[in-house]
Amino acid sequence: MFILSTTMLGCSEDEVIEERVPLVKTQRVDRSANMSESNYAGTVCGRYETNLSFQVGGRLINRAVDVGSRVAIGDVLMTLDTKDIVQQVNQGEAQVNAALAQLQLAESNFYRYEQLYREDAIPAAVLDQYRTTFDAARASYDNAVAAAEQTHNALSYTNLVADADGVISSVNVEQGQVIAAGQTVLTLIQTGELEVEINVPENKLPTVDQEATIKFWALSSETRGVVREIAPMADAVSRTYRVRITLTEPPRGVQLGMTANAIFTDRSEVSDAIILPLSAIYQSDDQARVWTVGGDQTVELKPVTVQRFEGNNVLVDGLKRGEVVVVAGVNKLRVGQKVRTEDARP
Repeated sequence: MFILSTTMLGCSEDEVIEERVPLVKTQRVDRSANMSESNYAGTVCGRYETNLSFQVGGRLINRAVDVGSRVAIGDVLMTLDTKDIVQQVNQGEAQVNAALAQLQLAESNFYRYEQLYREDAIPAAVLDQYRTTFDAARASYDNAVAAAEQTHNALSYTNLVADADGVISSVNVEQGQVIAAGQTVLTLIQTGELEVEINVPENKLPTVDQEATIKFWALSSETRGVVREIAPMADAVSRTYRVRITLTEPPRGVQLGMTANAIFTDRSEVSDAIILPLSAIYQSDDQARVWTVGGDQTVELKPVTVQRFEGNNVLVDGLKRGEVVVVAGVNKLRVGQKVRTEDARP
């Protein structure tokens, strides 16, 4: 009876010892571990946003677009009443005819008195007077022609035409309203060049590289983006910098206003540096160390050099590719202790 109890007690102790071997979370050092990613939410927008206006004033009699309307280059967007401008055109043409009649009369008189001067019938002073009258009449005619051409141009300005393909983002006037020259009547966002606008915190600005991977929340596709513009000053309220990223090849289905995600890959200047979570660092005697798991499933402390901190991560140097690092529960381990591991590859 005693022997049986001893045997059972021995089995119970073995089971207890096996259960006490801790299970630790680990990360294997590999090629991709020396890179970190920064993600920024943004919005799809057009590179060019134009406020359109008429070059002449008048009453709006036709509005062919609404907010959200897609337009093509050359489309007539709005039209003004042409009655007053037509009268200006008629008036300009009448002034041209009157100036032409004065010019013809002055020209005829000049040539007549020029002939008399050659026959010594009149003095040179009289001829100079008619020459001046002729020159003035010619100048008046040129001025009338220019004014008439201006009124003809004004007539063509009564049609507001789209100068590029795009989408109407705002309309500021209604049909029947009297509009002044230069008054903004609508806003056109050109769709020829699409961009993603993001806001980057000032401490992350150095990580914004020239290229980014752009993903769209509403689409399954992604594309490449190139940073075109970084605001020279931070926003006074949010303290972030506005960054514009040009979409090199916008995927099919991308619309203005869509939510996008810009991903920047930060590659360390030190090729052997590794990104680890802060929870992997074991601080001892002012020396940063990490627990590494050997082939016999025992842990050892290894010193590392901290390059810099990135939020909840840390960039360290001193590890070799293929090593397994404990990234959680480091304060409960001891040198030579056996552990159970599950690789957590980034």
